[in-house]
Formats: sequence, structure tokens, C-alpha cells
Amino acid sequence: MHIHHVEIKNFRLLANVDLALEEQTTVIVGRNNSGKTSLNEVMRRLMADGTAVFQLEDFSSACYDGFCAALEARNNGAEDDAIRALVPAIELRLKFCYDPAQPKLGPLSPFVVDLDPACAQALVAVRYELKDGQVGRFFEGHPTTPLTDETRTVFFRALRERIPGDFSLKIWAEDPNDSDNLRQLQPAALRGLVKTGFINAQRGLDDVTSRESDVLAKTVESLFATASSPAADSSDKQIAEALKSAVQDIQAQIDTNFSSQLKSLVPALQSFGYPGLGGQELHTETILDVRKLLSNFTKVRYAGYSGIALPESYNGLGARNLIFILLQLAGFYKAFRAEATEPGVHLIFIEEPEAHLHPQMQEVFVRQLAKIAQQLVASTVDKTPWPVQFVVSTHSSHVANEAGFESIRYFLGTSSPGAPEGVRQTRIKDLRKGLKGTSEPDKKFLHQYMTLTRCDLFFADKAVLVEGLSERLLLPIIIKKLETAEPDGPKLSSQYMTVMEVGGAYAHLFFDLLQFLELRSLIVTDLDAVEKAGGKACAVHKGTYSSNAALKSWFSNDDPFTLAGLLAKSDAEKVNTRNRIAYQCPETKGGPCGRTFEDAFILANPAMFGLTGKTPQELEIQARDKADELKKSEFALRHAIAETGWTAPTYILSGVRWLAGGEVPVPDPVLALAVEAAVAPVGGVVNA
Repeated sequence: MHIHHVEIKNFRLLANVDLALEEQTTVIVGRNNSGKTSLNEVMRRLMADGTAVFQLEDFSSACYDGFCAALEARNNGAEDDAIRALVPAIELRLKFCYDPAQPKLGPLSPFVVDLDPACAQALVAVRYELKDGQVGRFFEGHPTTPLTDETRTVFFRALRERIPGDFSLKIWAEDPNDSDNLRQLQPAALRGLVKTGFINAQRGLDDVTSRESDVLAKTVESLFATASSPAADSSDKQIAEALKSAVQDIQAQIDTNFSSQLKSLVPALQSFGYPGLGGQELHTETILDVRKLLSNFTKVRYAGYSGIALPESYNGLGARNLIFILLQLAGFYKAFRAEATEPGVHLIFIEEPEAHLHPQMQEVFVRQLAKIAQQLVASTVDKTPWPVQFVVSTHSSHVANEAGFESIRYFLGTSSPGAPEGVRQTRIKDLRKGLKGTSEPDKKFLHQYMTLTRCDLFFADKAVLVEGLSERLLLPIIIKKLETAEPDGPKLSSQYMTVMEVGGAYAHLFFDLLQFLELRSLIVTDLDAVEKAGGKACAVHKGTYSSNAALKSWFSNDDPFTLAGLLAKSDAEKVNTRNRIAYQCPETKGGPCGRTFEDAFILANPAMFGLTGKTPQELEIQARDKADELKKSEFALRHAIAETGWTAPTYILSGVRWLAGGEVPVPDPVLALAVEAAVAPVGGVVNA
């Protein structure tokens, strides 16, 4: 049994999302403020907390108009059922896959309501909605006329106060084939079916040595608490009892020796001669509690030199982070085994496991996660299976690329189509589905390339794919020169851009992935003129065809595909939705054109390279000859560091201008507010 799909509606950025989960590990990636943390939070609220309570701000801004529509319907005399249908609700739907041939379904049994023996799915719905019979109370006292900007603000202010009291949680099982076939259930049934665990991004691993940090010690305390529970594993119970026995032995010594000495410190009340105290006498008793010993007086230490143990906080943050996660996972498994009734699924969310870990450790972690679960099971006597599913959210390209395409879910925060300005919501892109049309060899290449190059396409706002080393080294200088020359233009340097060196032979393999990720991208490639199809390389004026695979793929609809046709393309014809291709073009109309980046660079700076040709054809040949004499790495480094007084080729400048403009990512509103506050004059007013 495992959770196959999760659907969420109306929670923060997750206005309407469908998330497919892998049987073992699902990796969540995406830019900042794309809804990754919201996923963890809504699952925690609806499945882990005893009583879920939400505020108005927890509802997606995309559904706010629903409250207004419900008020309007009530003012127009609509029935309560019709009004209730318009009131937004935060909803979580879990789709389970199970083996119908199993004789017993355990905690899933109450949620299976269909009568189809071939059906292998169960659907669970959890909804935070307006309580039954509360429609009148919820809208009582609200405006009876159409809302204006002023009354709308008052209306939502009142909703903010009423939602926590007038909304409640409802859970039911639903027939996957008949939405009218329902069975309402209690929260305990859901918690018995799905056990959750959360390892947050903020784990309290302070980088301080001036005071002790006891994060790991507190984790040990929780392990003891689990081992002491009635349903704990027998071996864990033995350890807990041994700890208690050891404390009892110490307690006996305290009672016979320590307490008697301590008693002498307390003066007899009779010595005060105060009336009314009678024959009362004080006694001292010292009681030891194992849990308090663990929480207050037990510290985790690391072995040092000459028998000196070092405090927990003296170890590196990366090692402490990894140890903390491993201890938490061990605790989750022990807690799972300690349940009186074994849950059907254990869903564990791990936020940003890469914190403080160097790249190699990040890769090993996600690779070893399934093995860790197996080792925990193998370490027990009865080898109780652990039906665990991990959901790992990360900002690390090392974690994402190591996980593989099939397990990646890409969270994309975008403006809602047709919604008012400022309304954003998350769309989840499933790479398992998105690359379904890509051949296995091409998919394998993309995965291997992104792993080897530590590509961060999943986290960037914009991307540039370049032909080779020269373009990659000189691109930052070109961007800086352009922004200096055009100070009023959009600044690409202030946007999160990733640069990938892919070569002309492989760039086309990324086209579908870039479109799927909806990532504004610039592909910089070479014209690669040849005399004819399959012919040898030549100067542009002698060529009729291009051997460049990226250009052939980009302009695959051109019939015929010719070099002259490529040179005649306008800038608009080089754009395909969010992507644009850039290749060599003449610096001036009718002028010489480079075949490669080095040719074009030389032609853009004829005086620097001593070109003496009189005609475009002569200049092209001279530029090619000089480019052939260059060693690309030395050429790029020299002009990136030592000799920077050059002009960038036109085709790259036009591509960079296009990339910098348009579709500037929406900033994190909290971050934007902080920036505004930081730059506001003292005593000034910042409009939030």
C-alpha cells in the first residue's frame, strides 16, 4: 500500500495542485516562494495536528473572490446549500493504491467503500470547511449591497475573526468511481492509516561554541520516550527498563546517604518557637526521573584526545545535521513500531537535507535514503516492514540531479491566468510525465549531463545555454559591458541566471526540458556554415547549409533548410515562446559574418586583431585564419581578464537584451517588504 496522488486546494500558493508520489522517495524542487514549504505545512496541519485551525491568510488569494460570491448569493436569497458550495474550503485528497488480493486491508479498510473487486484504489478526503448550520452566522452583519473597495476590506477583516470559530475539519472516504458514495470518518481513523513525520529546514543547529547546544541530546530523550511506551519493541523496552533500573540503584544510595546529610541543612522548626506549628517536622527527599536526567543533564559528547570529550556543539554543522537527520529517522521508525495498531503508510517530509553538507555528502544522502530505511528494518529482531514514503524538498542541484528525473516534481510559482494582478499560485510539473516523449537515450544523456555539471535549471529564473568554453567565460563580461553601456535597460546581472555549456551537438536535447520547465532561456550556438549538406566547413559566404544540430532542430519546419534562410531570420523569428536562439550575424548590413564565436568576436573587433581585408569575403577568411591559430581557453581567459577593451558580437548582445527583458520573476513578497524597509528613510513610510 502507498499514497499514489495528493491533491490540494485553496491553501496558500497551492490553489489547485495534483502531486504524484513515488513509492519510495519523491524530490520536490523549485525556485524560492514556489510553494514547497506550503506542502509540508498543509500536510502537518491536516494530518499531524490534533485539531487543525487555519486563518484567512492560509486560504489561497486565488479563492478570495469565492467568499464575495457566497455573500452575493446570500444577499440574493439563495439556499444555504448553494451558498455553502461557493464558500472556499481548504481540501486535501489522498489516493491510495493497494493490492485487492490481500485478505486484510488493516487501517485502510474503513476507507474502502467501493464494491468493485477489480478496483485497487482508495480515496480519502480531508476538508477544512464551514460548519454545518453556520451559513447564517458566518455572514451575519455583512454588507447587503454590492461590495466596494472599502466594504470589501471590512468584510475580509470580519472573516479573519470568524473563520477559526466557524470552520471545522471533515474527513470522509470516497468511492474512486462514484463521488456520491461517501463514508464520513473521524480524524483518528486517518491518523491510524497515515503516520507522518517532519524534519524541518530549521533544525536549531546553531553555529556557536560559547554556549551548549543540546539538539542531539533532546533527540536521544525522544528515543527513550518511544522505548518506554507500552507498544514499543521488546529490545527497546529492555533498554528503557535497564536505564530505569540504573537510576533506581542511584536513588537507593541517595535515600540512605545523600538525603540524611541534606536533612541536617534544614533547621528544626521548633527552634523558631513560633506558636501554632505544633510538632510538624520537615524531611528532605531527592527523586530522580529518567526523562529529566536525559533532558536536563545528559549531553552528547564526541571522543577527543587524551580522554577529553568534546561538547555536541564543537562538531561541524554538517556532521551534526546529518547525525540529527539519521537519529530522527531512527526515532520515526521506532515510533512507527510502537503504535498499538500499525499504520498503513508512514509519510516523512524532509526539508533541505543539504543544509551545511558539502556537495558529495548531499549526493550520498539522497542516494542512501532508501538504504537507511532498509538498515533500520534489518536492525530489528522481527524485521517489521516499514511502509515509508519520503518527500524531500531541496534547493540543492546536487540532491536534485542525483535523484533522477522520474522522482522529481518541479514547483513553479506563477501568476494565475485571468486572475487579478498579484494573485499567484503553484503549478506542479511532473518530470516523469513531462519527459514521456523523450527517448530513453536522450533522457539518460540529460540526466547524466545535469549530474556531471551540477546543473541548477530547477532553481534558476533564467538560463543560457552556450556552445563552448569561450562563450561561457566571456558571457559575464559581455553582460557587464552591456549594462554599463545601457544603464536604463533591464539588468540580467540582478536576476538568478544559470549558464550551461552544452555544445552545438547537444543543445537541442534540452529544448523540450526548457519548454516543460517554462524557463526563459537563451541558446547561444554557432552558424557552422558548410559548403553543402554533409560537406566540409567553410567561410559563411561560401556556404549553403549549416551542420549545427541545434539550428536544424530549432528550425525543423523550414523547407528547405538553408544557410541563406538562417541569415535572413528576424529577431522575432528566433523566439519560441519563452526561448530564443542566437547565432552569428553580420555586424553591419552586408558586412562579413562569422562562422563560430571566435570568428564573430574577431570581426566585431577588426582593429584589435589587425584585419586588413577590403571586402566582406576577405575579412571572413582573415578572421577564420586568425581564429584557427587561437587556443580557445587562452583566448577566452586573456579577453576575460587582461584585455577587456573589446566589443561583443551583435548576435550575443541582442540575445542578452531579450533574455534580460520580460518575464522578470515575481520576488518573494516577504523579501521585497524587507528590502523596502531597509532602504526607506528613517521616519519614512513604506507602503506594504
